[in-house]
Amino acid sequence: MLDPHITDPERMLAFWFPPGLDADAAAHGRWFRWAFTGGADAEIRQRFVPILEAAACGALDGWAVAPRARLALILVLDQFSRTVWQGSAEAYSQDEKACALALEGLQCGHYDRLATVWEKTFFQLPLGHSEDAALLDRCVALCEALVDQAAAALREIYAHSASQARAHREVIRRFGRHPHRNALLGRASTEGELAYIATGRFPHRNAFPF
Repeated sequence: MLDPHITDPERMLAFWFPPGLDADAAAHGRWFRWAFTGGADAEIRQRFVPILEAAACGALDGWAVAPRARLALILVLDQFSRTVWQGSAEAYSQDEKACALALEGLQCGHYDRLATVWEKTFFQLPLGHSEDAALLDRCVALCEALVDQAAAALREIYAHSASQARAHREVIRRFGRHPHRNALLGRASTEGELAYIATGRFPHRNAFPF
């Protein structure tokens, strides 16, 4: 039986978005690096595997009825899957569902009802993980808009986020997919993709400027 404390979407959000993120740029930058460089991985594997499994089989679909609960569901499907199933094709198995939830949330107004740029960043992030060029275009537009919405002290951080979205889009424009996923997904790589993979210079490995 799932722990009711963990299946509460607000507790999920409190784990991912701890208090004090609006304190200053340094604190926000530390959290941003934690979120994007595996700082949460150990705790996710320890506490949240049953929640990911429940979300993947549709048991938490009811969370999509409200903006913040939908955000929590997107986080589980988009972020926790990459941690729990890292190194396997299953790491990408929830991308389609997470993307559909994000798109629906953009359409129905859930995205606009979120209070912070950091919540909105993770709400729309499945679009940035897509291999659909049109969705990458939309992700870039959303990320660039968030730079203007961010507090002045945080704009460097969200400008970096927008640059990451543009870098991912360039990979998709060049190859039509993310070549670094090919081996895990059983896809044959072209010579050009093999040369790119050999560099190891993938957007998600870019250094943080803050």
